[in-house]
Amino acid sequence: MGQDEEAQRLKKIAASSYDYENDPRWGEYWSNIFMPPHMASRPDVVDHYKRKFYKRYIDPDLVVEPMSMSSSTQPARSSSSSSSSTNGNDQTHQRTAGSGSRTSGTTANTSPNPTSLRLDRQTIQFSVNAWVLVVAVLAIFPLVPRHISNRAYRLSFLGTGCSSLYSLYLLYGKPRAWNLQAVQMWFQSVIATKDFISFIYCLTFVSSHMCLKFALIPILCRALEQVAKFLRSTFSRSNFYRKYLEEPCVWVESNLTTLSILSSHAEIGLGFLLIISLLSWQRNIIQTFMYWQLLKLMYQAPVTAGYHQSVWAKIGRTVNPLVDSHAPFLRTPISAAQRWWFR
Repeated sequence: MGQDEEAQRLKKIAASSYDYENDPRWGEYWSNIFMPPHMASRPDVVDHYKRKFYKRYIDPDLVVEPMSMSSSTQPARSSSSSSSSTNGNDQTHQRTAGSGSRTSGTTANTSPNPTSLRLDRQTIQFSVNAWVLVVAVLAIFPLVPRHISNRAYRLSFLGTGCSSLYSLYLLYGKPRAWNLQAVQMWFQSVIATKDFISFIYCLTFVSSHMCLKFALIPILCRALEQVAKFLRSTFSRSNFYRKYLEEPCVWVESNLTTLSILSSHAEIGLGFLLIISLLSWQRNIIQTFMYWQLLKLMYQAPVTAGYHQSVWAKIGRTVNPLVDSHAPFLRTPISAAQRWWFR
């Protein structure tokens, strides 16, 4: 028994000292947890989910204890008891005790509200993502009439953009004040998140006159991931889920890395496709420039950097020998582009 306790103590030390910020999976894991902003800013809540992440991806033998809610209700009790002691010095002990019991009863009655609100928000997110999944499949299905397919294409980006923006609001709230400094601080806190990158990605294509069905691959991957996570966490005891949905949901959750790699390949391929489109009558120079700025952000943001850097390294290993042997004159423009890229 003592050996097990010592082993768990060492595992907790290892979990607390793990470098979560440089692990792209942690950023993706944290961005998909829905909770009120005042809860997400608490260190004990963040530490609890870090231990859950460590158990899921690093050490399955780590025992994660349930998160205690005493720290969240303690400030309310302290403030209530201090106010009752200040205002009721001439009252009897029984009255003070009654006041304390009424205060704790009030706290107990109001405590379920954040949980129910959280469930409502998750349901809204699931509804939007499920709708996006259906509409995106409709957009890429070859037998659908062209005008319906094009409308479904734009609705897919519109729905994903709204879902990403709503998720940003749930996790980070809104700027504390509508002045330049407050907006800048809020923007710096969200710019490297997966939801913000997804929102800018959708904004880039929903306003374009080109209809690139290839751009729906990251949208489909995101919708699949969100829908599968909600179904597993909410309907895991349902007979219908166990019979028809459990196997595909488990497959999606066990292949999240594959879906992220597929999205990265599609996003980088779209960048080159937009460059080629500059030679056609459908060219859009502003959209191409904006999208390559977004690719640059994806290369640097922790939540997507690992996947994009891997794809770019593979491209470099393939292209550089061909340039050196067959087109050495391209070395100068490629070097200039790399300096801009890493700036």
